Amino acid sequence: MKIIFGIGNPGKRYELTKHNVGFILLDKFARKHNLQFVTSKGDFLYAGNSDSTISPFILVKPTTYVNLSGNAVLDLLNFYDFVPKDDLLVVYDDLNLELGKIRIRNSGGDGGHNGINSLIYQLQTDEFSRIRFGIWNNFESGYMKDYVLSKFTDDELGKLDKKFDLGVSLIEKFIANGKKGMLDFYSKLNSLSKQN
Repeated sequence: MKIIFGIGNPGKRYELTKHNVGFILLDKFARKHNLQFVTSKGDFLYAGNSDSTISPFILVKPTTYVNLSGNAVLDLLNFYDFVPKDDLLVVYDDLNLELGKIRIRNSGGDGGHNGINSLIYQLQTDEFSRIRFGIWNNFESGYMKDYVLSKFTDDELGKLDKKFDLGVSLIEKFIANGKKGMLDFYSKLNSLSKQN
């Protein structure tokens, strides 16, 4: 069972905010595959597919706020038997990357992201795959919270549309072929873009 975990804040107020990139990507994936998120007995919403023709997976959006994302992971561990370093993919926003830039990691620290910090604390390991989606750090000192909780503009969303599509493709590769398949796909794309 592959777990695709998007980090974000619940509720209409936070829809399409920069801190909700994880939710945006999971919602886009769900629409493409005709999936609906439903409530669980734990601190998360989920959608999934157990079709025998593909690898079984669930998409997870915590109903806690970003800083407590790890609470939903504890609930997942109670419901599902999965190994973080093999079967967990976390999708989240990253201030350290330019807007729309995507990076993949298989382990590492939290990079200053409180949601990742919460996951590492609750899982007691930093060995899990991540898709880091750049939101850049275009704000003045002391205004980080306002920036990450601000909504993407229509212009930004238009520019990011193909990047969101790439994020969805990476999730599909992870579900079908695991982290190696996702990394191979990503590496090929990077090689092609450098040639052009």
